[in-house]
Amino acid sequence: MRSHAAAFVARASTSHRLPLDYSVRSLRVVDFIVDGLRKGGADRERVAGTLFGLGAYVGEVLVRRAGAAWVDLDADQRGCFGQAVGVRMPDGRVWNPLGKVLNRFSVGAPEDSLQTFYLTLHGRARRAAV
Repeated sequence: MRSHAAAFVARASTSHRLPLDYSVRSLRVVDFIVDGLRKGGADRERVAGTLFGLGAYVGEVLVRRAGAAWVDLDADQRGCFGQAVGVRMPDGRVWNPLGKVLNRFSVGAPEDSLQTFYLTLHGRARRAAV
């Protein structure tokens, strides 16, 4: 997943000059991107690759800033999250950043903010937010 995130950042930074630096602040940029896709009427299937890249990016922010680790989900977790991978926090909790991006795209409600997701996330390592 780390390589998916890096490839997405390279494409987005080159094509659109987006400030995706793996900081917590950059998750607000992800919110804006997802909102723009949704408000622009993009079909979910048409933007599936972009949403996957954004989900990988959000997960990688959790890895780098919150002490998470990418994990392959077991069958029960896959059934619950609808994804094959997620992140495990230092306290053992498992989260679904790919699904959070899809929720933001589908619903677009303020409570689906990816930056807020990070800031209210249980189980993260105690580090200063950047």
